Formats: sequence, C-alpha cells, structure tokens
Amino acid sequence: MEQICLTGIRKSYGKEVAVQNLDLTVEPGEFLTILGPSGCGKTTTLRAIAGLEEPDDGEIVLGERTVFSRRKGVIVPPEKRGLGLIFQSYALWPHMTVERNITLPLKEKGLSQSQTEDRLTTALDMVQMTDLRLRYPSELSGGQQQRVAVARIIALRPSILLMDEPLSNLDAKLRTEMRAELKRLHRDLESTTVYVTHDQIEALTLSDRIIVMEQGRVMQEGAPYDIYHHPQNLFVAEFIGDPRINLFTGSLVRENGAIGLDCGDMVLPAGGALDARSGRLTASVRPESIKVSTTQKDEWLAVSLDNIQPTGASTILQVHAGNSRFTLLQPGFIRMDVGEPLWIDFDPATLNFFDPDSKNNLSGV
Repeated sequence: MEQICLTGIRKSYGKEVAVQNLDLTVEPGEFLTILGPSGCGKTTTLRAIAGLEEPDDGEIVLGERTVFSRRKGVIVPPEKRGLGLIFQSYALWPHMTVERNITLPLKEKGLSQSQTEDRLTTALDMVQMTDLRLRYPSELSGGQQQRVAVARIIALRPSILLMDEPLSNLDAKLRTEMRAELKRLHRDLESTTVYVTHDQIEALTLSDRIIVMEQGRVMQEGAPYDIYHHPQNLFVAEFIGDPRINLFTGSLVRENGAIGLDCGDMVLPAGGALDARSGRLTASVRPESIKVSTTQKDEWLAVSLDNIQPTGASTILQVHAGNSRFTLLQPGFIRMDVGEPLWIDFDPATLNFFDPDSKNNLSGV
C-alpha cells in the first residue's frame, strides 16, 4: 500500500481553470472518491495522478517517489508510475481474447508462465468469468467487458488503483452488482484507490472518504456520513441526496426562550448554535428526516398531498402547506390519494442552517 500526495496542483486549459491549487493526501489502503458535476475538475485530477495530464504547477508523490514536480523538473511517464487504471471505456483489445487481454500486461512485467496462469485463474474466478476466457470482447455484454477490465487489474495487483467513472455505461442492475465487485476488489487487493464519479450513490456506498469538487475547488471532504448529514455549504447540501434536500428561507425569531426560523407557513426549530445570530437564514432537511403521520397530532404541521411516487422499497411524497412545498421519503410501498391530509414534524437534530450570503453551514460542522 502506498500513499498519494498532491501539493499545490493547478491545471488550466486556456483561460478555463480546471483545478485550483489542490492539496490532497490519500492514505495507504484508503478508498477515496472525488465527486462532483461535469467540469468540476475531478477527472483532470485523476489524470494528473496517472500522468495522462501534465499540471501547470505543483507536485505529485506516490509512496516514496516524486512522479511530478514542476519546481524540480520531474515528469515520470504514465507507464512508469506502476498504477492500475479502470476507465469508463473498458479499454479492451478487440482482437484479443479475454485471456489475452488479462495476461498481456503480466507478460510485459516479465512474470513467468506459471505466475501468469495463476493470476489469470484467480482473477477470472473473482469476477465469475472463468468459462468465458477464450471469448473476444465483441462476444461479451457491457457488464462482462467491464468485468474483464476489473480482472485485468486484479491480475496486475497494483498498489495504487485509479478508476474514472467505470460504471457509467452499465444499466442500473449491473451498476449495483459492479459496485459490490469493486468494493470487494478494493478489500482484497488492499490498493490505495482514487475513484472519480458524478454518481453520489457510488460515492456514498464505496468510499472511506469523499471529496466534493466544484469549479476546480474542494467544497468539502469527509466520511460519507458527514458529507450527507452535515454538508459544509449549500452546494454540497443540494448536490448530495436523492430525492433532493428540502430548503427553506426565513428569519430567526425568539419566543418563550426558544429560537426558530420563521418561514411564513411554519416555524422550524433552531438549535443553540444560532443563539447569537439574527436576520435571514436558509435551513435544510433531508426528505427522510421529516416525521410523517396520517392522523392529526398536536403541534404538528398540517400539509396536503400533491403527488405520490412509490419506488418499491420506499415512497416519495410531495406535499405543501400554504406556499411551502416539501418532499418526504417514507419506507415501504405506500398507497394514498392526492389531496389527502398529512401531518409532519421536524427533529431539530436533522436540520442544518446556512448563511444566505456565504452559503456556509452555521450549525457547528
């Protein structure tokens, strides 16, 4: 296992800044995901680590080796960095069998025939492709081709593994299966892994740590739980979560010693962290964090059901109270009629409050 250390990495394409002075350390054996929308700089960062992009400035150290340093004039080519790469486009040789696609990098490394066969057998078994070793890529489904790309990495056994949106070409069922495969691959290989995606589900399910990027800058880094429940700013709050997070803007009020956010149609409970503040704020709450009742409860807010979307394991409810609209997420397959009354309540511990100017979280995260 090796550490990855990026210091002051900057990359521009003409006037467009892709990465802005990025400092990043990936600990040995860690699974780090770089998450963000298209154009945020995540793929540029990964390609810089791989040596496929040359930064304008900064330094990249893999383990004990400096593989890029603008100041020192060091630029180690990709093939000499000893990395494992898995891309969105499988990168299989169409004229080679599955077996040959996997073993070619091993033979280039100088492994013996017995070592190569042992690694090939192990890799094919791990991705359940043993019976397909003599087929060509054109004879495989998209999911099977991606398994070959994974098997090639298993056989190569790199200490550092880089993956750039490897599941985006697969259908939903295969993505779920391959997420489990990649998590097992990381555990078995114990490789230091950097994974790039715009898919928040992949990031939340696979990662030890997530970095959220926007416009070449790191907006937040942390464990998946903290990224989801304690976003540092409104960008992260809105980017993470499906259904999207509920946002409400209002003014702080104090009544009977309690502090709340008056949003017009309701007053949200606010915590002690806001005691010294005044004025307007934005509050956020996840759809699944709002408590729901089909019977009237004292001091709960009455709402009306506008839309219902059962997804199987859960149901999305869209409701309103006056001009305020909410998205709720409830477990199970729920049957209700539009217009039915519901009552909702908020747990103060699940609310985050943001400064409307800086967009930063004020809830002590």
